[in-house]
Amino acid sequence: MLLKISWQTPYAPDVTFLFHKHPDKVQSFDLPFGRAIVFYPALSHDHGEIALLVEIDPIGLTRRSGPQTAPLYPYVNDRPYVASSFLSVAVARVFGSALNGKSRDKPELIEQTFDFTIAVAPVVSNQGATLINSLFEPLGYEVRSEPHLVDEQFPAWGNSNYFSLTLRGRQTLSGMLGHLYVLIPALDEEKHYWVGEEEVEKLLRHGEHWLSTHPSRDLIVSRYLHRIRTLTQQALEQLIESPEPDTAAPEAKQDAGDVRLNQTRLEIVLSILKESGATRVLDLGCGEGRFLRLLLQTAGLQEIVGMDVSHRALELAAEKLQLASHSDAVRKRIQLIHGSLLYRDRRLEGFDAAVLIEVIEHLDPPRLAAMERVVFEFARPKMVVITTPNSEFNVRYPRLGPDRFRHQDHRFEWSRSQFQAWADSVAQRFGYRVTFRPIGPEDPGIGAPSQLAVFTQ
Repeated sequence: MLLKISWQTPYAPDVTFLFHKHPDKVQSFDLPFGRAIVFYPALSHDHGEIALLVEIDPIGLTRRSGPQTAPLYPYVNDRPYVASSFLSVAVARVFGSALNGKSRDKPELIEQTFDFTIAVAPVVSNQGATLINSLFEPLGYEVRSEPHLVDEQFPAWGNSNYFSLTLRGRQTLSGMLGHLYVLIPALDEEKHYWVGEEEVEKLLRHGEHWLSTHPSRDLIVSRYLHRIRTLTQQALEQLIESPEPDTAAPEAKQDAGDVRLNQTRLEIVLSILKESGATRVLDLGCGEGRFLRLLLQTAGLQEIVGMDVSHRALELAAEKLQLASHSDAVRKRIQLIHGSLLYRDRRLEGFDAAVLIEVIEHLDPPRLAAMERVVFEFARPKMVVITTPNSEFNVRYPRLGPDRFRHQDHRFEWSRSQFQAWADSVAQRFGYRVTFRPIGPEDPGIGAPSQLAVFTQ
């Protein structure tokens, strides 16, 4: 099995330091099931390629205990040839520092994103290209999977379940390797070793920044853990995000002192919707439904949709909104749907307005591009309202150090200039106009605790 990673950047040789592999050497590593060979097929000032070739010892495998469905299984199977948990183990063994985001020589590149092209041959998918796309596309990859014929001598037999896989996307190196480490075994759905609780820890460690918000999260967890129910439940319980997003730091208050910042934020967004005349509204990342409650109480709204990636958050929203006790007329106005902002969803199309209240900061920066396309290109509401913390105001929170965010799940927090630069770029690329306003008490030097952008077509 072969993994080849290519990258484009003006300082391509510097990326080799992240791999911790010298470009002038061919290196070999012994593995419990064979060996791994690493080499650089190409390297120039702006382009680099590194290859990981994993050679399996099939005779040695017959002496190892493993899953068997028939007496001949140890001798006649695809284990030595298809990308699987063998490849994940090789990645962890050979690229361990890169996988864990460590670099002694180039630490400034650890969080840098690169335009990667990843080729894996072959992969196996019992649900064809549909499964492959559902795993990788939500992470921002362009996916190309080329099926192999069952037998080239008999093309009429059709395609097999084996594919040559090519991925293209902008990612950090550790993030990209983490995606491969988890998703390749999930595709294969086999493990060449005993699956125990330590596999849950590996899954959570390498999926901590992306798996909880993946639309196929439950499927990935189940397949990675070999469909062992107790382990799957254990992992999912730890992946479900807390429905209380604003508990890590005290929030600033309005001048009156009796309304918390969150309530101020919701009321400002609601007033913007009322002024726009919107009648069909999306609440993207609705959580437990605090804003949905205000929308339900607002006359003139004909259709309200709340979407969240967490099943548990949607259950709490349904309970707190007491949807079961409302009249049929009220229930027809509102719908709760499960979905991800990183995956195109036709249910989101055709709305007057969409709001993302304290949502974008929960996304890894490399995944913002996918969210931008989902919201502004595909769903394309007439108006989009986005709020996010103002990092400059964090000096007012004594419990926050210089490198801490307001919530443990925040992936970033932007200053006013950073937020406005991002919003201006999004508006220009997707044909919107954008205006800004502060949320909460404003300080002349550091601004307000939260910031808001209104995009209109």
